[in-house]
Amino acid sequence: MKRKNDRGFPDRAAIVAFIKANPGKVGTREIAREFGLKNADRIELKRMLRELADDGLVKKKRHTISEPDSLPPTLVADITGRDADGELVASPTEWDEVESGEPPKILITMPRRPKPGTAAGVGDRALLRVERSDETEGPAYRGHIIKVFDKTKSRILGVFRSLPEGGGRIIPVDKKSADRELNIAPTETHGAQDGDLVSVDIIRSRGFGLASGRVKEKLGSVKSEKAISLIAIYAHDIPLQFRPAAEREAEAAEPANLKGREDWRDVPLVTIDPPDAKDHDDAVHAQPDPDPNNKGGFIVDVAIADVSFYVRPGTALDRDALDRGNSVYFPDRVVPMLPERISNDLCSLVPGEPRGALAVRMIIAPDGRKRSHSFHRILMRSAAKLNYAQAQAAIDGRPDDTTGPLLDPILRPLYAAYACVKRARDERDPLNLDLPERKILLKPDGTVDRVVVPDRLDAHKLIEEFMILANVAAAEMLEKKSLPLIYRVHDEPTLEKVHALAEFLATLDVPFAKGGALRPALFNRVLAQLEGHDHFPLVSEVVLRAQAQAEYSSENYGHFGLNLRRYAHFTSPIRRYADLVVHRALVRALGLGEGALPDTETPETLSEVAAHISVTERRAMKAERETVDRLIAHHLADRIGSSFQGRVSGVTRAGLFVKLAETGADGLIPIRSLGTEYFNYDEGRHALVGTRSGTMHQLGDVVDVRLIEAAPIAGALRFELLSSSGETAPRGRRSSGPQRRPSFKAHPGRSPDKKRKPDKPKKPGKGKTAKGKSKGKGQKGKAW
Repeated sequence: MKRKNDRGFPDRAAIVAFIKANPGKVGTREIAREFGLKNADRIELKRMLRELADDGLVKKKRHTISEPDSLPPTLVADITGRDADGELVASPTEWDEVESGEPPKILITMPRRPKPGTAAGVGDRALLRVERSDETEGPAYRGHIIKVFDKTKSRILGVFRSLPEGGGRIIPVDKKSADRELNIAPTETHGAQDGDLVSVDIIRSRGFGLASGRVKEKLGSVKSEKAISLIAIYAHDIPLQFRPAAEREAEAAEPANLKGREDWRDVPLVTIDPPDAKDHDDAVHAQPDPDPNNKGGFIVDVAIADVSFYVRPGTALDRDALDRGNSVYFPDRVVPMLPERISNDLCSLVPGEPRGALAVRMIIAPDGRKRSHSFHRILMRSAAKLNYAQAQAAIDGRPDDTTGPLLDPILRPLYAAYACVKRARDERDPLNLDLPERKILLKPDGTVDRVVVPDRLDAHKLIEEFMILANVAAAEMLEKKSLPLIYRVHDEPTLEKVHALAEFLATLDVPFAKGGALRPALFNRVLAQLEGHDHFPLVSEVVLRAQAQAEYSSENYGHFGLNLRRYAHFTSPIRRYADLVVHRALVRALGLGEGALPDTETPETLSEVAAHISVTERRAMKAERETVDRLIAHHLADRIGSSFQGRVSGVTRAGLFVKLAETGADGLIPIRSLGTEYFNYDEGRHALVGTRSGTMHQLGDVVDVRLIEAAPIAGALRFELLSSSGETAPRGRRSSGPQRRPSFKAHPGRSPDKKRKPDKPKKPGKGKTAKGKSKGKGQKGKAW
């Protein structure tokens, strides 16, 4: 039977079946005759055959149509885009279009728990295991990723600049390639307009003149609002749109009710966030413990939005959340892990509205130590929405209309409980690297207004300590129940880094005892000795660089920075997938109802998840940092020739990296611009040393510089040195190795010698964006 659709036209399956049954010379005439199509139907038939060929279900060669050649079971393919549902689509890397026609499309099937090394995005090249699809809709093949190779070097991301005579130039967005423009012929523009952000294939590279490229995809205009963050989003392949199925699931979700929950609506929990926060995913409450056996102790409640109730394992929402791994925060936008219906509505603990939450109640002893804890699935109603400065002002004697009635019953007990837990925190003595965190404030047009360093308040510290307590309680509970979980781990520094730090401190006559067990207190003693000293910023930076990078793991090896034996992220499942896994595990361990961690989850499967979300976290941090660099470079582009004060933030063989005091912007002073003499790179001292004069430029030096060049698209700045606090003869040894004089590119990137750690701890307290969602608070905002 010849299957036809409602309009009497044969469907795709019928046409494909006819072509397979009649190998040989089958063309549009034969198909039209077989299905009784009129001349008026030829246009529709050609359109359908083109779609079938594009999907790889048939092969068109001149006037004949046949069954496509089969692909080998394993092959290398380039991921070229996404389909309407957001699924990745690939094409074979090696394909002869002249001989075989259009390359077939391969729909990438991603498991819910990708293995390490198999997380891929558009532009990646991967080794696939391929099988023919049974579906007649969509691509003819399904592919499973075996391994992802490094991104192809032949494709770059850049901004298209049109030329009057046609064609144009591509300005790469990568700092290290910003001066290597590409020529685009008029026939290779793919319709790109001046200012479009595009992906480009390099089609010819030569030793002299510009390399040539072909525009592969238009990604949007850099002249549009939020264009700067758009560059980072596409450069790092951060998913921007949710799959339609995930959006449908979010919109269909219903508010939580009392079914299966404890009623905590009378507990006066409050949220404390930045003033511009849109979501409020945690609330706190404290009261003196009435137990006579715990006189002077407190009961502290931390309630976290019950995301696991809405985002179930294996759903489209879960798949999108895992793919993203975390929310990404830019000064001008947020790319959330979950749709706004979940994060800004159902899971936002707004005042007066009943909301589902997972709460931990902790009994605190008078010495600040946690005596016990219990977890509860609750229905709560926030008593108030406060911001940090507002809460702090009330405690400092300046309450307003909102905080006045809350001061005695709610705020004073919270601060008293914090003073109590702070005793245990001080005794624990975690790593005390409280480096300032700058915040970019934007104008309505999305450009930089100013850069500020928010005050560090006790309100920030209060929330941070309560979040740490809750995270520890979650890890302890799951270990007690022998449930698999994802830990937040932070290894101790390597012996090599500790030895290098000791050598550096010796050049400053600062003692550093390396014997015995390595503890954060060892670093804290060094910092305490130098507090208020000129060398303090320098030593703080070097101590930071000596630390390992925090990550997620299904195996526990402790958290060195916090000086904790076990630690798991529990307090922000709206923006971190690790927290969602911990919530599900708690629901399963305590029999709290729906949304539990599946029984199929094991330490092995969670190990794969941990590896994936560690990668997405580093991806997010790099994208955020690059966006800030581009915004600041754009802000300073009209101040070429101006003088600034800053501090040397990095020393490499290429020159000195300087962080400006005014904006926190980073730029390079090329080594060849430091003077007429040669400078040696002294790695131990983090310095460049003049071979003739002994002049030393060292990490941490205060410098006056002049801005020479700014490249906003690449986020690169170039300075020249005017004066330095470090231009003195060095003590002790000098490096005697030969100086390397690299040729300076117009917009150089950071040298690999500058080990700027992506896991740099941020100032405790809730970081935030100028517009959009709150970034989190306390440990929720810290990389650790």
